[in-house]
Amino acid sequence: MNLTDALIPPGWNGLWWPFLALLGVVLWRAPWVMLRKPGVLNLMLGASVLVLAYWQIHAGLRPGLGMHLLGATLLTLLFGPWFGFLIVLVALVLNTAWFGGAWYALPLNAWVMGVVPVTVSWALYRLVEAKLPNHLFIYIFINAFLGAGLAVMATGLMAVGVLTAMGDYSWLDLSHNYLPYYFLMAWSEAVTTGMLITVLVVYKPQWVATFNDKQYLDQ
Repeated sequence: MNLTDALIPPGWNGLWWPFLALLGVVLWRAPWVMLRKPGVLNLMLGASVLVLAYWQIHAGLRPGLGMHLLGATLLTLLFGPWFGFLIVLVALVLNTAWFGGAWYALPLNAWVMGVVPVTVSWALYRLVEAKLPNHLFIYIFINAFLGAGLAVMATGLMAVGVLTAMGDYSWLDLSHNYLPYYFLMAWSEAVTTGMLITVLVVYKPQWVATFNDKQYLDQ
């Protein structure tokens, strides 16, 4: 979903305050010590470019109803939830600036395309860590593959809810003509994320903050 300024009702401008409060918490909680590791900053910048490229492969039905891969689960597994959200936000700012876009809609886009998928991805990761054995295939197929699919589906449901609440489209219209495509998009996101995480944990496991060789391989 890419909300445009024209879709945001005037009374919704108060969303900037919770967004700025959230941003302050994220900046406070982010483990900045990670940036001391060689190559991590370059990896984050490269991930921002990758996500921005993801978003350019999109399909649009009507204003605000664009669909594209998110990359949020990949970022969450690579860097954790705090940096995962920050990188999504950087990509969103760059995308908005590049296309001369919707600054008024930025907070809501950040909540839908950043907070929701990152939270779902991280919650699933923590649940799997607590309840399931530490196994490579569980990490790949549940945390990466299933996590990415669930994150996209949650984003689609949130997008439909927001658009309905703003009065731009009816729930019946969106549930029939928009939401089903998100479930198809979830499969593409799941496959792409699963493939990338598989390659990374095999060849560059040190790049994946949530993956540990001793934990997952030395059983």
